[in-house]
Amino acid sequence: MHPVIAAPIVAGPVDAATWDGFVHALGRLGDWALDLGGQMGPYVPIAVAGTVVWLIWLTRALLSWTAPAIESDFRTTTSVVVPSYHEDVDILMDCLATWREQDPTEIIIVLDVADTEAHRRITALGDDRIQPILFHHVGKRSALGVGIRAAQGEILVLVDSDTRWTPGLLQNVQKPFVDPDVGGVSTQQNVYQRTSSLWRRVADWLVNLRYLDYVPAQGRFGAVACLSGRTAAYRASAAKPVVRDMEDEFFLERRCIAGDDGRLTWLVLASGYRTVHQRSAKALSMFPSTFRAFVKQRVRWSRNSYRCYLTAIFKGWLWRVPAITKVTVLQILLTPVTMGMTIAYLLLSRLELTEAGIVATVLWLVVTRGMRGISHLREHPLDIVILPVVVLVVIFVALPVKVFALVTMNKQGWLTRSAHSLGGDGQTSTTLTAAAPVAEPALAAVPSRVLAAEPVGPVDPVEPGGTVAPEHAASVEVAS
Repeated sequence: MHPVIAAPIVAGPVDAATWDGFVHALGRLGDWALDLGGQMGPYVPIAVAGTVVWLIWLTRALLSWTAPAIESDFRTTTSVVVPSYHEDVDILMDCLATWREQDPTEIIIVLDVADTEAHRRITALGDDRIQPILFHHVGKRSALGVGIRAAQGEILVLVDSDTRWTPGLLQNVQKPFVDPDVGGVSTQQNVYQRTSSLWRRVADWLVNLRYLDYVPAQGRFGAVACLSGRTAAYRASAAKPVVRDMEDEFFLERRCIAGDDGRLTWLVLASGYRTVHQRSAKALSMFPSTFRAFVKQRVRWSRNSYRCYLTAIFKGWLWRVPAITKVTVLQILLTPVTMGMTIAYLLLSRLELTEAGIVATVLWLVVTRGMRGISHLREHPLDIVILPVVVLVVIFVALPVKVFALVTMNKQGWLTRSAHSLGGDGQTSTTLTAAAPVAEPALAAVPSRVLAAEPVGPVDPVEPGGTVAPEHAASVEVAS
C-alpha cells in the first residue's frame, strides 16, 4: 500500500468581484441585525423579566418534582385537634370517620357551644378516644388554643373540620419527625369531589400545583412558608410554647382572626425548627362550589398572606430562611405588581390592536399557563378544557382580588362562615354528590367538657363567626 500524501494548499489571488460581494453581504447582515435589534429593543425589559421568572419557576419545579417522600420508622403518640364552628354535621361526621380509621391516640374536637347536634352525634359514637369540647368560639385561633392545650400527644395533627384523610396519612405524616429539628410537617392536599363543580375543578388545579411545584421545594430546604391548616402536624414541644403568640396576634393594632396556620408556621420557624413537606400524606378538603364563595375564600387567603409575610419581613424572620422560601414569599407579595406591570406594558406599549395581535396575546397567555400547569394536567389531562377559565381566574385573582386584599388586609373576618348558618359558604353536604350514609351506633355516654372563655387583655370585638363587631366590645372573651 502506498502512502497518500496530501497536496499543499496554495493560496491564490482573490477575485475582486467575489470580495466585494462578500463585503456587501456582510454589510447587509449587519444592517439586518441592527434593524432587528431596533425592533426588539422595546421588548427587552419584559423579555429579561420573563426569563428570570421562568428560570425561578423551572428551578423550583425541578426541585419539587424530584423531592422524595420522607421515610422512617418513627411513630409516637398523636393528638388530632379539630376546631369546628357550625360545621355541616354530616360533613364533620364523614371526616371524623376517616380520622378514626387511622387510630390516633386521641381526637379533640372543639365545638362551639351552639353545636349541640354535632356534640350529640359525636357522643353517640361511644369512642373513648374522642374528646368533644363545647367552647364559646372567638375565631378559629381561640378554639385551636383550647385543643392544643388539652392535647397529650407528642405530635399534634391540626385538622379542619371539613377535611378527610386518605389511607396512610397519619402514619406517613409522623415519619419526618425522626429528625429532632423538624417542628412541623405539611401534607399533600387536594379538593374533595373535585368534579362536582367547575369552581372546585379550578381550585383543585391551583391547589394541586402548589403541592406539586412549590411546597416540596421549600420542604427540601426545611422552610415551608405555610403549613396549611387543612391538615398539618407539629411537634408538641415546638407548638405549645408559642400558642399564646398564635392566639394573640395583632396587626396594626387589630386582633387577627384568620391566618392561624401561617402565623403558627412562622412562630415555629422563628423558634429554630424546620418545616418540611410529606408528599405521601394526602388530605382532601371541601372547597366552594360557587364563584362568589370561591372569590371570598381567595380574598381571605390573600389578606392572610399579606399580614403573615409582611410580619415575617418586619420581624426579620424571612431573612433567616433559605433563598427558595425568600423568593417564593416575595413573589407572592409582589404578584399584583408584577402581573399589573406586565399586562400594562403589553396593552399600552406593545400590543397592536389588530386581529393578529390580539390572537397572539391570547395564545401566549393560554400556552404559558398550560405549560405551568403541566404537573396538574399529567394527573388530570381532561382538565385541558378548562384551561381558558384557569387563565382568566389567575389574572382575576392576581390583580383585582389581590389588590383589594392588599388595601383591606387589616379587615378581619372569616367571610365564608356565618354565625347564622351551618357549613361554609358553598361547602355544605348538599353541594356534594350523594354518598351512602355511614351508620352510627346508639347514644352512649362519653365524657365531654364545656369551657368558658376568660379575658386575656385588649381584644378587638368579634362575633362568633369571626367578623368584627365594634358594638359588642364589652361581651368579647378569649380563651386563656
